[in-house]
Amino acid sequence: MTNNAQSPELTDGFHLVIDAMKLNGIDTIFTVPGIPITDFTRMAQAAGIRVISFRHEQHAGNAAAAAGFLTQKPGICMTVSAPGFLNGLTALANATTNCFPMILISGSSEREIVDLQQGDYEEMDQLAIAKPLCKAAFRVLHAQDIGVGIARAIRSAVSGRPGGVYLDLPAKLFGQTMDAEAGKKSLIEVVDPAPRQIPAPDAVQRALDMLKGAKRPLILLGKGAAYAQVDADIRALVETTGIPYLPMSMAKGLIPDNHDLSASAARSYVLAEADVVLLVGARLNWLLSHGKGKTWGGPNAATRQFIQIDIAPTEIDSNVAIAAPLIGDIGSCVSALLAGMGANWSKPPADWTGAITERKDKNLAKMAATLTLNPSPMNFHGALGAIRDVIKARPDAIVVNEGANTLDFARSIVDMYQPRKRLDVGTWGIMGIGMGYAVAAAVVTGKPVIAIEGDSAFGFSGMEVETICRYNLPVCVVVFNNNGIYRGTDVNASGGADVAPTVFVKGARYDKMMEAFGGVGVHATTPQELTLALNAAIASGKPTLINAVIDETAGTESGRITNLNPKSAALKK
Repeated sequence: MTNNAQSPELTDGFHLVIDAMKLNGIDTIFTVPGIPITDFTRMAQAAGIRVISFRHEQHAGNAAAAAGFLTQKPGICMTVSAPGFLNGLTALANATTNCFPMILISGSSEREIVDLQQGDYEEMDQLAIAKPLCKAAFRVLHAQDIGVGIARAIRSAVSGRPGGVYLDLPAKLFGQTMDAEAGKKSLIEVVDPAPRQIPAPDAVQRALDMLKGAKRPLILLGKGAAYAQVDADIRALVETTGIPYLPMSMAKGLIPDNHDLSASAARSYVLAEADVVLLVGARLNWLLSHGKGKTWGGPNAATRQFIQIDIAPTEIDSNVAIAAPLIGDIGSCVSALLAGMGANWSKPPADWTGAITERKDKNLAKMAATLTLNPSPMNFHGALGAIRDVIKARPDAIVVNEGANTLDFARSIVDMYQPRKRLDVGTWGIMGIGMGYAVAAAVVTGKPVIAIEGDSAFGFSGMEVETICRYNLPVCVVVFNNNGIYRGTDVNASGGADVAPTVFVKGARYDKMMEAFGGVGVHATTPQELTLALNAAIASGKPTLINAVIDETAGTESGRITNLNPKSAALKK
């Protein structure tokens, strides 16, 4: 007997993951192909998802995290099992610490073998390892649950305080089949994944009353304020209140750094003197001396009050008492403050704003004089002064910055004029984010990217210049080459043949690395040469690496966090 009935159309785990991503607007994946995800990357690319393939999973993960910060959508990093998963885990933990929405998806060994520890290929209980290091972690075992798994990962990554999410997909899942129509119905389009959280009216009024009574108020903007993408309202809050503001490094450009109310050039003064501080998307962690100590000394130390806008109530009182917690998303909270101010808001006393302006002018004049010096070889100020001028002419360029001295000097020298144009080491202060962040910035924005790298920091991810060349991205890497970590002048105290632990090969030509992969390499020894090369790179859009030769005696150990670097008592004598 012949059966003329047509066989049902089938789909499989590969296509269900791809369809679930596309349904939710995920259009880019950062990855390193390998077992068991190689075929997935080919299929995703064929389906119209952009697949950016890196040389190391940590950098692919960093790219996903940066993409999440820039777009408010979870950046996707996909890795192979065990070692590849572990390589991506550093980026996942860093994304969670920095509140960047990211999803790390890793293939894994089969559960029945892992659980009995029978020695499968790259056997590891990845879900258990990931859980303590991210915001949420899920495993999908059945094809019909792929839609739920993707949906839960997306919502977890972006709702409330954003962060990293791990999604475990065992190899066997990809090959599972099911009815195509049932598979389509099993997928979920996430609705309103990051819903607004409206602050309580009494909390808003409490904050307004405190600001009204302040004699020396200060607004402190963190990278959460930049992530929120409510730029116009934040600027209106500053300009309506007339309160000076201080941006943390990744909030630079949210309001132009040359704005009259910017207090960046008087940072030490305003932190010590302010009597009421409004925190917008910033946490009182080590970057702000935990809200206490010498940084926050001065006449108002005992009576200073904090207002904190945060979406997570558990963040309140984490270091010091918060007199006026304002819980909700930044956009809703700032909007509520603006609505409650009325037409007759009194701006801060002139003696406060005048004192800040006086110190700003003095410090800016001192910096300007330093930047005009042109020592040979270049120091950090000379090189960064050249970059500063180029960015002023091209404020749409995105700056990626990492290192010790290279990071610290750039934060204070290079002004930013547009929001979300500066990406750096963030809360953890870790090295190695440079090339991943640079690739992501170029891919998701299409804007020119300038990666300002210490030579030590560049070493963590330098091989990704091949990735930059392979995708022909408009990235210019500037390596500040002073022959070592912090400086190139340390000596081996034993008198042995090995160089000191902090010293690199003298006169290294990092520019030749970029040339090796078809990009443009430039060796720059003066600010003028650096300026010409940087302008040419931006104009051409070609992958470029500038080897900027810096005086090897320039720089201080650990940059501006020398206090965190323990020293031997014997060496202090």
